Amino acid sequence: MPELIRPIEQRRLYQQIADRIRELIQRGDFQPSTRLPAERELAQTLGVSRPSLREALIALEIDGSVEIRMGSGIYVSAGQQPAPPASSLGESPSEIMQARIAVEGTVAVMACVRMTSEMLAALRELLRSMRQTIEAGRVPLEQDREFHVLLASQAGNSVLTRLVGELFDGRQGIILAKLSTKFENSGTWRIALAEHDAILSALEATDVLRVEAAMRTHLHNSAERWLGD
Repeated sequence: MPELIRPIEQRRLYQQIADRIRELIQRGDFQPSTRLPAERELAQTLGVSRPSLREALIALEIDGSVEIRMGSGIYVSAGQQPAPPASSLGESPSEIMQARIAVEGTVAVMACVRMTSEMLAALRELLRSMRQTIEAGRVPLEQDREFHVLLASQAGNSVLTRLVGELFDGRQGIILAKLSTKFENSGTWRIALAEHDAILSALEATDVLRVEAAMRTHLHNSAERWLGD
């Protein structure tokens, strides 16, 4: 009897959506090599949000059920047997970004009231390095992470600093990493840099309301760039 007792897996929403689409493919509602309905239409049909649907489609691409062709659409894979669905592909990117918005908006305010000229200079230098990296055609992920974690450290709470770092590192999860390779480019990074500049400008003005709004706007826009509306 004891060997029959196993933990019940709590499947994330994007996994449940992926399971539903996979079932539709397997029963023939979507034929091999055919294009799935557009994201907006498919989201409405399934009664889910587009961000959750996009996460599910990435999960299906990973297991080989569909092929995402940028600029063309999502196609049912043909001539191959999909791999069994993974038990976990990591946290939901939309949930990670919701958590970052909630946490980092507050942390930025805490940091603002404790801000020093030395910290402002360090943040300014990070953005200068970030700009140079983008202009060189490289991904400024290291400077991006350091900006958020360094700013969090100014809040004076080591638990929050660690949490900001851990949430940022959530972008290394399989789903979010796949999304970033598809939807991030030098143009989106330049936009992100401008959003960081807005955060720094608000910090320099010691305007806590602007700081919170700038941080939340940046993280909301980041999620939009990956996941759509």
